[in-house]
Amino acid sequence: MAGLEGTEQPRPGTGTAAARWVLPAQDAEGERARVTAAARGDGASRTLDLIGDPAHEEVRLPSRPESAATARRLTQSVLLKQWSLTPQLAEHAVLLVSELVGNAVRHTGARMFGLRMLRRRGWIRIEVRDPSRGLPCLMPVHELDVSGRGLFLVDKLSDRWGVDLLPRGKTTWFEMRVTDRA
Repeated sequence: MAGLEGTEQPRPGTGTAAARWVLPAQDAEGERARVTAAARGDGASRTLDLIGDPAHEEVRLPSRPESAATARRLTQSVLLKQWSLTPQLAEHAVLLVSELVGNAVRHTGARMFGLRMLRRRGWIRIEVRDPSRGLPCLMPVHELDVSGRGLFLVDKLSDRWGVDLLPRGKTTWFEMRVTDRA
């Protein structure tokens, strides 16, 4: 069930074995990707340079509606430019990040939230951390609903998702399978 501490929402046919998540900066490949992105000097790299790289450490953003656009740009840049993932996967991840950020901005009353991206062989994990311990709730969605679809989308487009309670707040996360290129 969604919203329980330390739980995840696995899909049928997927295991729930714990995996070692590492920040790409901890390995040589991730460091090369960061240096390459910085050397390009494109707009996405400038965003990463100005705000921070969520693939290397948590990026703190103000809890304002316009921060969703920043989080989307950061996500797209990391997934497409640094990690060379498919455009469709990046599009889905950007949508899900926007939903999680929207929830953090609308429902927590926090001044800041954190965004972090992790990668390991075959998977990506994206986390949004906020200081509220209020748990998100997956609600039934009806055809004519105009709001309340955020976690429904996260549930449908990700392979796993969940919420981890922290001593001060929570982390809402989702994971997606990726095809690693040789």
